[in-house]
Amino acid sequence: MTTPSTPPAPRTQPARGRRRAPSRMERAAGRAAALQRPRVLLALLLLLALTCVMLLDGYLRAEVGGDQRVRTGASASDVPDDVLDGGPILSFPGGRATTVSVPDKTIVLTFDDGPDPTWTPQVLQILEKYDVPGTFFLVGSMVSRHPGIVRDMVEQGNEVGVHTFTHIDLSYQSQARVTREIEQTQLALAGAAGITTTLFRAPYSSQTDAIDNYSWPVYESLGEDGYTSVFIDTDSDDWKRPGVSKIVDWATPEDGEGASVLFHDAGGERSQTIEALPKYIEKMKAKGYTFTTVSGATDEQRPQDPGGSGGGLQAAHHQATGATLYEGKALIAAVAVAEWTVPALSAGLVVVGVAVMGRFAMMLVLARRHHRQRNRRRFSWGPPVTGPVSVIVPAYNEKECIEATLRSLARSTHPIEVIVVDDGSTDGTAEIAESLGLPGVRVVRQANAGKPAALDNGVRHARYDIVVMMDGDTVFEPDTVRHLVQPFADPAVGAVAGNAKVGNRRTLIGAWQHIEYVMGFNLDRRMYDLLRCMPTIPGAIGAFRREAVLQVGGMSDDTLAEDTDITIALHRAGWRVVYEEHARAWTEAPGSLGQLWSQRYRWSYGTMQALWKHRRSLTDKGPSGRFGRVGMPLVVLFQVVTPVFAPLIDVFTVYSMVFVDFRAALLAWLAVLAVQLVCAAYAFRLDGEKYRYLLMMPLQQLAYRQMMYLVLIHSCVTALTGGRLRWQKLKRTGEVGTPAGTGG
Repeated sequence: MTTPSTPPAPRTQPARGRRRAPSRMERAAGRAAALQRPRVLLALLLLLALTCVMLLDGYLRAEVGGDQRVRTGASASDVPDDVLDGGPILSFPGGRATTVSVPDKTIVLTFDDGPDPTWTPQVLQILEKYDVPGTFFLVGSMVSRHPGIVRDMVEQGNEVGVHTFTHIDLSYQSQARVTREIEQTQLALAGAAGITTTLFRAPYSSQTDAIDNYSWPVYESLGEDGYTSVFIDTDSDDWKRPGVSKIVDWATPEDGEGASVLFHDAGGERSQTIEALPKYIEKMKAKGYTFTTVSGATDEQRPQDPGGSGGGLQAAHHQATGATLYEGKALIAAVAVAEWTVPALSAGLVVVGVAVMGRFAMMLVLARRHHRQRNRRRFSWGPPVTGPVSVIVPAYNEKECIEATLRSLARSTHPIEVIVVDDGSTDGTAEIAESLGLPGVRVVRQANAGKPAALDNGVRHARYDIVVMMDGDTVFEPDTVRHLVQPFADPAVGAVAGNAKVGNRRTLIGAWQHIEYVMGFNLDRRMYDLLRCMPTIPGAIGAFRREAVLQVGGMSDDTLAEDTDITIALHRAGWRVVYEEHARAWTEAPGSLGQLWSQRYRWSYGTMQALWKHRRSLTDKGPSGRFGRVGMPLVVLFQVVTPVFAPLIDVFTVYSMVFVDFRAALLAWLAVLAVQLVCAAYAFRLDGEKYRYLLMMPLQQLAYRQMMYLVLIHSCVTALTGGRLRWQKLKRTGEVGTPAGTGG
């Protein structure tokens, strides 16, 4: 009893030896694929850029494993005696180790570990007040984070030296690491102040007699490259915070001797240093001491500008030019981006974390309330709905699935007519539907126009006031239609969302989607139903009043998510949209990652299109504005904003594991996973599903979820750059048959 509304188009066979011309859908799919490749690349580049920023920030903070120094009592047999007993300034003119002592009554005031945004400017202010120069041995990572301080330091006439990039003990490092530490610090100096320097001080160094066989090769190698290594004669030990008077006393050399004196302008709380420094300068000047730089102590100080502006270069400084200068500026710029991005992402992480946990809590509370409300014995939508309904099955090349779909409908316990709308199939879908000879099935043919047009065509051919829409790859249980239409006993209900189940859940990808359907989609629908702002009726199973569909203009092709589009439109027209958990449909989920990407991209991008299309719902008044007041903010927050920024949780987890505290980060990640498992277990309980699939959940969080992040980022990039896709056909296998029951 098939009565096609239009005669089938004549079929022609391609000439032998000639390739068939691509169909309209194939050409559209090809254009769509070509259109999306650059956007996929851009999305991946954004993720790569974020990763690089996080890695740069972690490296700058020098927290990779910390600095483990275990050397005690090492031999100095390879170090020349005249170096061990020599002055604090070590150089290698002509390849020979030479040390220089600071002249009597002279202080070389040196500062380590800066620049620090709190303490270094105060030190500079004191030095400027007393007209005293300082020599600052700077950590490259700190230079790159605070370039303005270094610029002021050099312009004030102070001298700077290299103190490595990450403040690591070079004695245990490879030659490549030593070179990298020095070169990166030089680049930071070039980018910050436009200079490079020949001065070097090793972290954790002290006097020359502490040089041993581990550190000596480092000094030799750097000396061959023209560096002057600077040690100390007197240590203020200000890092111990012993008190101002002790700092001043410990920094004072004996018997009028000259000294290279060590203070710290960073690396901890330095208020005692700031308080002691003026007292120390006044004390030493009262004793007849003069202050100079390392270069000044070796009689290599170049004359300053006649105007005394301090703009001339110190002898240890060289003007950065060429690639060094531009690479340095690029480093400073990259660090500036990281310094801004990471705190912003951290703040975003807090917001996302609160939103995610809030969503879980809201879903659990409202889903439980919804379940208890709908399963009470006294609950009823009204008088039972027993009248026949129309079931519309849009189909495009569904030869693998159409028979199982129609035979499942033939077993319906509710009276139905079935309208198969063949959307220009080329694989004999319509012929298969007709050949089954099932009662109440009509086949309507149309030229390929897309799923919304096929559904609209089905609505026009429907004989009854209630229409059920399903996909051509979906299988209904015998009682599905009966359960689905009962809410229409309430005249305010305009549409009903059913409970979509993944039928092909035995594969890994299918199991992951099964968890997602049960936990994400169906818990969400319970929540939205109770809040009366259901955003989407799934294409696999939904029922509508024919009157309501026609009132809002039918199924629109303005977006890729025609189901979300019409659902919001029904809300705005004043109709109520509800969820019926007992109306189950078994659908074939994508079987490959490529098809899954294509489907989820269409869903997420289409949802964004639908939300933008109905943005004026935010200002709608009365009952029709409820979706704009409640549903729109929730959908934007939970389905767009939170998922877009949800990767921050994983990014910061990895960041914390690598750069901060592996154990604490792992425990935090496991805690979040535990919360998700609780939500998923409760969702499985409500749906009567078997818990064994939850064993897949940890792996889902590590692999599947990351893919969904990329899909959503891809969709956001497309939304920002523009673009449009047609209805995309997924490859079907027909493996979803009539279910034996739930829990499969």
